[in-house]
Amino acid sequence: MSWSAQAAAVAATLPGAGVGNVGLRPPMVPRQASFFPPPVPNPFVQQTQIGSARRVQIFLLGIILLPIRVLLVALILLLAWPFAAISTVCCPEKLTHPITGWRRKITQTALKFLGRAMFFSMGFIVAVKGKIASPLEAPVFVAAPHSTFFDGIACIVAGLPSMVSRNENAQVPLIGRLLRAVQPVLVSRVDPDSRKNTINEIIKRTTSGGEWPQEPSFQEFQCSQSSSDTQTSCIQLCMLTFCQLFTKVEVEFMPVQVPNDEEKNDPVLFANKVRNLMAEALGIPVTDHTYEDCRLMISAGQLTLPMEAGLVEFTKISRKLKLDWDGVRKHLDEYASIASSSKGGRIGIEEFAKYLKLPVSDVLRQLFALFDRNHDGSIDFREYVIGLAVLCNPSNTEEIIQVAFKLFDVDEDGYITEEEFSTILQASLGVPDLDVSGLFKEIAQGDSISYEEFKSFALKHPEYAKIFTTYLDLQTCHVFSLPEEVQTTPSTASNKVSPEKHEESTSDKKDD
Repeated sequence: MSWSAQAAAVAATLPGAGVGNVGLRPPMVPRQASFFPPPVPNPFVQQTQIGSARRVQIFLLGIILLPIRVLLVALILLLAWPFAAISTVCCPEKLTHPITGWRRKITQTALKFLGRAMFFSMGFIVAVKGKIASPLEAPVFVAAPHSTFFDGIACIVAGLPSMVSRNENAQVPLIGRLLRAVQPVLVSRVDPDSRKNTINEIIKRTTSGGEWPQEPSFQEFQCSQSSSDTQTSCIQLCMLTFCQLFTKVEVEFMPVQVPNDEEKNDPVLFANKVRNLMAEALGIPVTDHTYEDCRLMISAGQLTLPMEAGLVEFTKISRKLKLDWDGVRKHLDEYASIASSSKGGRIGIEEFAKYLKLPVSDVLRQLFALFDRNHDGSIDFREYVIGLAVLCNPSNTEEIIQVAFKLFDVDEDGYITEEEFSTILQASLGVPDLDVSGLFKEIAQGDSISYEEFKSFALKHPEYAKIFTTYLDLQTCHVFSLPEEVQTTPSTASNKVSPEKHEESTSDKKDD
């Protein structure tokens, strides 16, 4: 069923004011149900709570363990530097050939030993499960979930696989030389061809027959607004970890996954299979979060919206609705302007009515109920955008706008006066004393509304599409409820749209 057909089906539950039960809603079809928020916690929000007893323990252990462990880590890094320097001497920063021979053998052995010693000095007790595959057997090494830099433990245990890193990291004293020793794929963020070059380099290494180290892929994202936030979290994480007596870690190596012919033709299919297997082994849910979700979270924070306001896994919804980033950001601004008066960052019926400059009526409650997909009496950002895309935008076509304008233009002079505008909306909403002067002034540039003004307003505010056409639905329902011989009599009122024309319009809309 197309979006337009869905909208037409839902619109059938809006017969008009005082007709039907306001609480009734259309049955939920599988496609609609797929738009519900995922039943998983928001991964962008983490609350760390430490009790009083735990704080005292951390403080007492920290007095002894913290300085000792900091000194040990510094000493091990200094011991590792000469081996890294021997391995990379006379080698270009961006390697064109793998490091081989005695330099690779000595460096790999020494750095793996020192790496294990460093993590042990930090208090990590590492247990390993499964069989470690060789670079020839598994050229790509996928690790998840990537949460901290301590995930380097997996790389040490796996035998120092290569990694993808920024060019700038290779310039850092001491750390940069150690990074170059593991033969990384360096990425330049200022190079427009960097993405293509990185992909080509990874393909070259993974098809080398084991000459290069394994290429690790850590599933990660960055949702921090600034590097200072990241640095603060990093220091805090080190402090808390170093103050623990010990930290148990288990690294599990799963069986090598080889794509079949179907998965070779569809890499996404293979990636999803691997992801599902890893999630199952970890006992955690699978979600579809992308970099765009992070951007949306940051934008929501700038608009003082809570991250829980229907923003989780929103990129997946955007793909279904065929929305681009600029469109989503525009909708987020509109949503924030409506929800600004709401403490929880969600839109209630009062905020919805205030935004539309209309009173709370039966018709408005029915329209609000169509947006409120989970029946909780409020609209989050996800529900708002879905409502605009599925319910309002299909009803906001050029043809429907023309019909709505003719409906308001009672005397057919090409302009809508405030009296004409008020009369139709009063009948549509079932509110005889409705004051629409504020809404009228927002649309009109002068004393009346031209078609271009009406069209511009309708396109910018698709929420009104249902409101403007409710009177038309009332007429249609009234005519279709009459005896058959009366239905065939054409309407004589020039500003009223005949059932035949409306039926044709609905049919066209369904085929969109």
